[in-house]
Amino acid sequence: MKRILILFIVLALGAALVPAQSTDGIITAKMLKSYRKAHAEMTPPGLVNVISNNTNITDMAKNNARAGKIDPYFAVKLDIKGITAQKSTGRCWLFTGLNVIRQQVREKFNIDKFEFSENYNFFYDQLEKSNLFLEGVIETRAKGWDDQFVKWLFKNTLGDGGVWNMMVDNVNKYGLIPKEIMPDTKHGESTRTMSRMIRTRLRENGLRLRQMHLAGKKEKDLRKVKDKMLAEVYRMLAIHLGEPPTEFTWRYKDKDKKISTAKTYTPRSFFKEVVDVNLNDYIMMMNDPTRPFDKYYEIDRDRDILEGQNWTYVNLTNAELKAMAKRSLLAGEAMYFSCDVGKQLDRKAGILDAYAYDYEALYGVKFGMDKAERITVGESGSSHGMALVGVDTLADGTTTKWLLENSWGASAGHKGYLIMTDKWFDEYGFRLVVLRKFVDPKILKIIKGKPQLLPPWDPMF
Repeated sequence: MKRILILFIVLALGAALVPAQSTDGIITAKMLKSYRKAHAEMTPPGLVNVISNNTNITDMAKNNARAGKIDPYFAVKLDIKGITAQKSTGRCWLFTGLNVIRQQVREKFNIDKFEFSENYNFFYDQLEKSNLFLEGVIETRAKGWDDQFVKWLFKNTLGDGGVWNMMVDNVNKYGLIPKEIMPDTKHGESTRTMSRMIRTRLRENGLRLRQMHLAGKKEKDLRKVKDKMLAEVYRMLAIHLGEPPTEFTWRYKDKDKKISTAKTYTPRSFFKEVVDVNLNDYIMMMNDPTRPFDKYYEIDRDRDILEGQNWTYVNLTNAELKAMAKRSLLAGEAMYFSCDVGKQLDRKAGILDAYAYDYEALYGVKFGMDKAERITVGESGSSHGMALVGVDTLADGTTTKWLLENSWGASAGHKGYLIMTDKWFDEYGFRLVVLRKFVDPKILKIIKGKPQLLPPWDPMF
């Protein structure tokens, strides 16, 4: 039935939709009549009722010609054990960042599966972001409510999303712990209520700090009150997520079934012992065709720690990103990758294919924007982070597809992974984080310069 309906629509694509135009921009009765006439000419009788009442539009638009075109095999695939699950949260950036480095723990201790506690680092992410907001209020206390930064600040008070640099600063300051030491709680797996309550309190406290300034209080007085406000946030987080340990004892069973001797760590000592790479050696790059390539950028206030580093990146072509990604994968190193995951995603099959759905045939409408145009009008942007862990090529070296380790659980997609075609990478891929040793010398030279500062309300971010 679906094929018949699509055929009707495709045959009707030649029907011209030429409305009776008005001169003042108002929709007139004559225009509506012309719309109805054109729609009737393009649409077989009863088709609208069939579609709107009985069929999922996405299922209707699925391009069956792509079935079987993308296999699940990869020439290069990293040995990943244990798919993670961020549940109903925006913590993909944290899961992905920690997934990129957890392989080192498996190799160091000869264990089959391992996962860091995302809940532990998320606790401090939320506490630090709360401090960043309150400090922003103190910094802008003399500005009016109509100031763009003040409006942005109170609108973007606290969220659970983030990017690579936030994970780096968080781990460098607070360390890491195994997941079993501080597992997720119900509220950690579904952050909506917790975030809403803390945001409400932060906005109220931000208002109080501004009122104190108007009443003549000095900056040091505001900071004393701010400390009490942060203590409230700490308590709210502890109620929802549990209180992070300052010290813990851990042991493990290796692949040979041997149980290790229990050892006591602090989160920072555990991080120092199990992660052998300097997290600051990773470099973030991006493909944003709306801006000049080979330029260095910084996003103001895009961090989670007051004393931390803003998000910085080098803007590059997709060809350059892919070349570095291949070098990293061939050396056995996973990477942080982010994209516009909702576009052309076959959730059931776990495939990201630029041609997975043919909405043009279904609607009789041409969707013609390129990547730069989609970014410009807010139609596309980076929405999800995953670990890039595999690549497949033809005999002549042509890349056909990539493998992404997702954090939606093992039952989602293709056994917890998403398979991304090379064309989809071009259209909807955005950020890639690669170790310095795999980065082109040209890029290393670029990041020695001063980045161009972009405002936190930039449409791309």
